[in-house]
Amino acid sequence: MKATFGAGCFWCVEDIFRKTKGVTSTAVGYSGGWKKDPTYQEVCTDMTGHAEVVQVEFDPSILPYEKLLDVFWQSHDPTSLNRQGPDVGRQYRSVIFCHDENQEKIARESKEKLDQSGKIGKKIVTEIKPATEFYKAEEYHQQYYVKCGLG
Repeated sequence: MKATFGAGCFWCVEDIFRKTKGVTSTAVGYSGGWKKDPTYQEVCTDMTGHAEVVQVEFDPSILPYEKLLDVFWQSHDPTSLNRQGPDVGRQYRSVIFCHDENQEKIARESKEKLDQSGKIGKKIVTEIKPATEFYKAEEYHQQYYVKCGLG
């Protein structure tokens, strides 16, 4: 199965998902905007509408979507609007792109449950939207931490 998440800089998030048991592959890229075939430089201008995202292929018999969402929630600050740490702009927004109605239902329930738990202390601003075209980022961004000896 496939899942797509935006949670700030895609290098960091990809590394977390890649190391998660049940994830079979990851790719970083751009989604959610209007510019066709965007480049990293274009997405960084915050003028394409795209978010930096990680597309995750996973085995639901090992890693159910609900548990994958737990990894997503724990991998970033879902209460920070259009920023993660020093990275600022809509391209760094917290977003879940759902590939079907079941993913959307589970994502909304997961967000509501976490919001109501009070564990985070602030309102979750994560967007939940239908998946749109995924544009794979340039090759040098793929598994960036591994390539740099940081993974």
